[in-house]
Amino acid sequence: MRVLIMTKIFPNRIEPHSSPFNRAQFTALSRLCEVEILATIPWFPGAQALRRWSRAGQLVDVPSRDHLDGLPVRHPRFLFLPKIGNAISGPLYAASLAACVLSYRGRVDVILGSWAYPDGFAAVMLAGLLGVPAVIKLHGSDMDVVARLPGPRRRLRWAFPRAQRVVAVSRPLGEAAAALGVAANRIDVVPNGVDTTRFRPSDRAAARRELGVALDARVVLYVGRVEAEKGAIDLVEAFSRGATDLQGVDLVMIGDGSALQRCRDIAEKSSARVVFKGARPHAEIPRWLAACDVLALPSWHEGMPNAVIEAIASGRRVVATRVGGIPDVMSSDALGELVAPKDPSALAGALGRTVRAPYDPSTVAKVASVPDWNASAGFLHESLRRAVAGWREERQPCLQSA
Repeated sequence: MRVLIMTKIFPNRIEPHSSPFNRAQFTALSRLCEVEILATIPWFPGAQALRRWSRAGQLVDVPSRDHLDGLPVRHPRFLFLPKIGNAISGPLYAASLAACVLSYRGRVDVILGSWAYPDGFAAVMLAGLLGVPAVIKLHGSDMDVVARLPGPRRRLRWAFPRAQRVVAVSRPLGEAAAALGVAANRIDVVPNGVDTTRFRPSDRAAARRELGVALDARVVLYVGRVEAEKGAIDLVEAFSRGATDLQGVDLVMIGDGSALQRCRDIAEKSSARVVFKGARPHAEIPRWLAACDVLALPSWHEGMPNAVIEAIASGRRVVATRVGGIPDVMSSDALGELVAPKDPSALAGALGRTVRAPYDPSTVAKVASVPDWNASAGFLHESLRRAVAGWREERQPCLQSA
């Protein structure tokens, strides 16, 4: 089976740490079938002159072709017009990529659009040009945020029923796709995995000595984009309000984002015990998970966050919000606590209880039972295989009558 993957969420030379989940899953998938990736790059006239303010400008030097973990990767540009709005971004995305995708005519069996809009929408349009089925993969914000906007929602109502299959990283995302017209028997829930050779219970004291963390400290860890919708501000607020639950507890935040300065300001004004480490290589995250007592992820919405999966696979308890696919993963009290989003007080209480409660990391990892990336890629491969087989079966009567 030959798979063409089209996505705007994938690493490149300028952003090597972007979307590590897609990198890991697609690399594992390439061991099961032929894979080529179109990792798209936004572009608009004059982007280079605005590189200080624009992501499109910052990415102008990404090469048109590359290899990553043995995967052939192309970086076609798509026209990005932020002032126009989302209503036409899907058709514009498809039109920008049409010439590139047409070069694969007769060379692929299925197109996978990884991100509902514009990638999934464009995958359906462009698959029609190649005469192959399209599969749309859903991640989280693409459905919880983008798909709720009028323009994208209207486009997805057209695209979803025309996709041969829809792959969702969590059950709630699959239900959201069904609400937009996908037949239930065409939806596959394919959970993300972890690298279980790296994310596993390991010695906390050794990790703390390596990272310079006090051996007797109580540490809450945050890993992810520092954005308001990720609950980053709520988390710092929980620490800054002087709650007795969090007295003597340190917060370590790993990541970068638009809310970083706001979080710094809140922490400085309150003298909260918050350490900002900035963006760190993904290879370093297992050591931070080993060093911490609890991982916090107070997002307002999520698909299936890898930070949570990696933490419980590492034997660390989690305090997270009751959103998206998180409750499906946090299926036991042994794994931590869930709270409502946008509630710093409840978050502080849950963190205070969890960070002080003794627990056995090996028990947490055993209860979690998280699949590795090979298993996750195997589930995705089966969904793609079913898409190709189903599409051929549907076409067979037409071919016979012709």
